Amino acid sequence: MIHPLNKGLGNFHQPLKQDDVSRLDWNLLREDVSLPAAVLYEDKLANNLRWMQQFIEAYGLKLAPHGKTTMAPKLFARQLQAGAWGITVATAHQTRVAFEHGVGRVLMANQLVGKQNMAIVADLLINERFEFYCLVDSAEQVEQLGTFFHSRSLRLNVLLEVGVDGGRTGIRDRRQLQLLLDSQARWNETIRLCGVELYEGVLDDEPSIRAFLCSAVSIAQELAHAGRYSRSPFLLSGAGSAWYDVVAEEFSKRNFGDSVEIVLRPGCYLTHDAGIYRTAQQRILQRNKIAAQMQSRLQPALQIWTYVQSIPEKQKAIVALGKRDAAFDAGLPVPALHYRAGAGAPKAAPASWQLTKMMDQHAYLQIGADDNLRVGDILTFDISHPCLTFDKWRYLLLVDRDYRVIDVLPTFF
Repeated sequence: MIHPLNKGLGNFHQPLKQDDVSRLDWNLLREDVSLPAAVLYEDKLANNLRWMQQFIEAYGLKLAPHGKTTMAPKLFARQLQAGAWGITVATAHQTRVAFEHGVGRVLMANQLVGKQNMAIVADLLINERFEFYCLVDSAEQVEQLGTFFHSRSLRLNVLLEVGVDGGRTGIRDRRQLQLLLDSQARWNETIRLCGVELYEGVLDDEPSIRAFLCSAVSIAQELAHAGRYSRSPFLLSGAGSAWYDVVAEEFSKRNFGDSVEIVLRPGCYLTHDAGIYRTAQQRILQRNKIAAQMQSRLQPALQIWTYVQSIPEKQKAIVALGKRDAAFDAGLPVPALHYRAGAGAPKAAPASWQLTKMMDQHAYLQIGADDNLRVGDILTFDISHPCLTFDKWRYLLLVDRDYRVIDVLPTFF
């Protein structure tokens, strides 16, 4: 029996184990799986895992990859096994998913706001072995957290978030900082200040980012000298997927000694992409000596496989791929491979093929009038922005170099 894996059809009562998947002997080229499907390549995934862990360790830092990118606990486990310090998430729901799948240390790089969200975290903190951190950026938020967690007789670890004018969350000035610190001092037994956090991705030029990082480091040092931290070493955290090298440089060159634990949080490196993060990585390779000297490179490990379903005009093919299957906010998917049953291995798609429009379940593919394309042919597409591709799939397929399905990865969005 073939289990359909595309969205809305897969409904396993029990998660498939990797050995179970191997015994099914599915192969994409034999059309053993319903398409469209989101596909991960094992060799490229393993390469990206090693690459980022080695890069972080070269600076003597820790890695807490952002789990919201994939929300795939099997991938969380691989990141932890590769040496990650913990997993970063963005919401209380994501925190619970990570906890329920065995993640023992979670950094929620966001503010914890709202009664039910606090209740979710409180229920997890009953397990004393679970290590959790969230962000605070206002006295009002600290008061709400203090009131709630004191009523539960629980202690909550928080990081002070530093922000910039025009940015996202985070304190903007000394007055906000002082009000927050005064509030935290009143709740010191309940709300434990454990470090400082920022997200530099709200800025888009290197000089501004470096200045922002320096400002945050100064605040972190000031709080350390004042003895404000309840954790030793205190935490200093930053870095999305575009500027992690600059964060690593600025944070690691400070003379903290053993008093700090520096945690970086990129997430999209795991699958990489052929769009915005490939461009960002090219810039990193140009400006960062450690990245440039590493023997391997990050590789796009995620593709969407689908069929040509119609060729209504000589220069137009309609592909069974839509906005419900792949991200389109950072550029449309790009044709990568073309395969016809019985033709051996997939071949590179012609560079002239281009998606011009996407609808919910269809994409318009511009082709040449004499191109060798038929209804029923399989096409694969590279994507830009993995976060908004993962969240469209309940299951992703992990395949080897021969396109054999070696595992099925459920997601929990």
